[in-house]
Amino acid sequence: MGLFGEFISEYGTAILYTAVTAIAGYLGIVIKRLCERYINDKTKQTVARTVVRAVEQLYKELDGEEKLGKAIESISQILSEKGINITELELRMLIESAVEEFNESFGNSKETALP
Repeated sequence: MGLFGEFISEYGTAILYTAVTAIAGYLGIVIKRLCERYINDKTKQTVARTVVRAVEQLYKELDGEEKLGKAIESISQILSEKGINITELELRMLIESAVEEFNESFGNSKETALP
């Protein structure tokens, strides 16, 4: 058993524990990021749906562009309070999706809802 064998017998378990701990830590970080992304996406969708419904009820007298502005402002504020970042494009896509759901649910035409 040479020098390498003595080294492994002396420090092998410590090296193995260190490697396993590092791998487990890395996997934990990756899983946490995936969970946060999934939860944030669901939160964004839920907030967008809620805000679109609220804007439709609260601001019936406003036209589509003004309603869109109110929805963008409200969603941005709610998500920033929750510490969730959102891009302008993602915000508009979520609003469009929520408006389409709203229109399908209530049989509204696109002219009466947010643009």
